[in-house]
Amino acid sequence: MTTEAKICGINSREALRAALDEGADYVGLVFFAPSPRHLDLEAARSLADEARGKAKIAALTVDADDAALEEIMREVAPDFLQLHGRETPDRVAAIRKAFGRPVIKAVPIHVTEDTVAAKTYVDIADMILFDAKAPDGATRPGGHGRTFDWTALENVADEMPFMLSGGLSPENVEAAIRAARPAAVDVSSGVERAPGVKDAELIRRFLRAVKTANQDKRSAIRGSGSI
Repeated sequence: MTTEAKICGINSREALRAALDEGADYVGLVFFAPSPRHLDLEAARSLADEARGKAKIAALTVDADDAALEEIMREVAPDFLQLHGRETPDRVAAIRKAFGRPVIKAVPIHVTEDTVAAKTYVDIADMILFDAKAPDGATRPGGHGRTFDWTALENVADEMPFMLSGGLSPENVEAAIRAARPAAVDVSSGVERAPGVKDAELIRRFLRAVKTANQDKRSAIRGSGSI
């Protein structure tokens, strides 16, 4: 299985072009004011228009109400809605039905037992995103550059497809893919030179590392069938 790659928190044309040129599968646009990656609708629409048809566009929100989601859908028309707050399974189902878009539901994780919460969303969300739990007192649920023990996701790939986030970088994403076997990986702060300031070269390095990990997986599969 090939692991896809998502660059989240895109907020500049330079970052977007680096992601698209290097073959990112998803780009994420953040709509959450406390985040240094927050976009207004006009800026988001411009970036989405350039990305459309080249990568899947995910709109990240945190406990957004229907009015906010309606604005995002009207102005940006994302391919996915990424829900990164405390949305219940019923709320996720309602959003998916009301707006007619696939949903990525973020679930915070620290230890294996935290994966139990994800199971309540499996038949509702289109993809589960496991992200490291935010530090105490944080004003936003993700984008802190924190990682977690990937062995907490041991065997989860056999139960559900998921996206892996939390502290990923060009240096560790290959190891993360080997350890957790995610359907996709998601990076934000790990490709920044300052909070909210994407670095085009780090984006390229991250996406190249994902490609290397995928090549290694294909080689291993071919090798397992040899005598």
